[in-house]
Amino acid sequence: MSDKDQNQSYAYDVIIIGAGAAGLLAAGRAAQSGARVLLIEKMSRPGRKLLITGKGRCNITNDEPVSVYYKNIFPGSRFLKHAFNAFFTEDIIKLLNDNGVKTTTERGNRVFPLSDKSSDVLNGILKWISNKNIDIIYNTRVHTLLLEDGYVKGIRAYTGNNTVEYFACSVIICTGGKSYPATGSTGDGYKLAKQAGHTINEIRPALVPLVTDGNIAGKLQGLSLKNVRAIVWANNKKCAEEFGELMFAHYGLSGPAILTLSRCVIEKINSDLKVEISIDLKPALDNNKLDARLQRDLNSNGKKKVGNVFKLWLPSKLIPVFMEVLNIEGSKLCNQVTAKERKKILMLMKDFRFSVKGHRGFDEAIITAGGVKTTEINSKTMESKLINNLFFAGEVIDLDGNTGGFNLQIAFSTGWLAGQECLKNQK
Repeated sequence: MSDKDQNQSYAYDVIIIGAGAAGLLAAGRAAQSGARVLLIEKMSRPGRKLLITGKGRCNITNDEPVSVYYKNIFPGSRFLKHAFNAFFTEDIIKLLNDNGVKTTTERGNRVFPLSDKSSDVLNGILKWISNKNIDIIYNTRVHTLLLEDGYVKGIRAYTGNNTVEYFACSVIICTGGKSYPATGSTGDGYKLAKQAGHTINEIRPALVPLVTDGNIAGKLQGLSLKNVRAIVWANNKKCAEEFGELMFAHYGLSGPAILTLSRCVIEKINSDLKVEISIDLKPALDNNKLDARLQRDLNSNGKKKVGNVFKLWLPSKLIPVFMEVLNIEGSKLCNQVTAKERKKILMLMKDFRFSVKGHRGFDEAIITAGGVKTTEINSKTMESKLINNLFFAGEVIDLDGNTGGFNLQIAFSTGWLAGQECLKNQK
């Protein structure tokens, strides 16, 4: 790693802006191909966002076939065909294994480090790039692309109170999106892309918790429900559903199922539709089977208080809320529960509904939707179609995926391809 003097110019084959997942892979691949690389990071250390992914465990990738990826990435997943051909799930797993990081595959083919430590993933990637011809500069924010006659020539950056320029044959923008801005993702890449004439499709939080009306969610704060079905209703029309885990928060709903559904919810809210989330607490039972179970439990516990029998059906934290919504006294005996009340219990278990009034912001969004328009990027190389030798990789591009490791694989694959192709046709 080299110290740079103020106002001095240094020639590189490629400058990479951003030392996150995409930038690190781009730097390693470019250096592996013989390039002299300058990697510039605005934060004090690399991979800040990588460290918090998967709740600190780092969901590295998803070991599903590419056809599954295409179903889980938006808005135009086929753009990634060449990137996935160049570097895919088995490649990142091998890279990490070769650098001392063992992995394990969990439910949904999600791949994690065996240690459950995201820091091990970052350290494995840093080990991979450590013996390569890469200079890394931290605490330096790039604010201007140096453009000339349709080519990128370098960058201008702030380091402390000083301005410095660096020149290179190619530049790769790997600055991330706007989600989790504390990690350094503050939208810098969009400004740089605009300088080059690129279109930025509207950016918005994605994989983000939802804000609901009323105080019910707040009363259930901290409760996690597994194996439930969440359904999105927009103007009373069903438009999406997800099976899995969700959580209640003081503001509303979160958890994997809700994060996946947030794309549809935000789209409908932006269309001024009335949006509701319905939670089916007993998705394995249809109405008839659930009703039979309720009758059986009520009949066999006829002289017990109904509040106690609810423990057979629901988590304890959910019971007082249910009793309040149903307006049933917990001290009521089971043999006093009417057929009408039993039906109300059944319907609430199958349709525990919340009105959605909004979503949380970029500081809680896992990923950013929107970004540099893919039709202005060559999918075979990740090079700009507008400016020669300017490349893009990672979250700055208008691509985002569902939870499950898809987003990190996008970053790894596009970073690898950009790093591989940036040395070709240099002038």
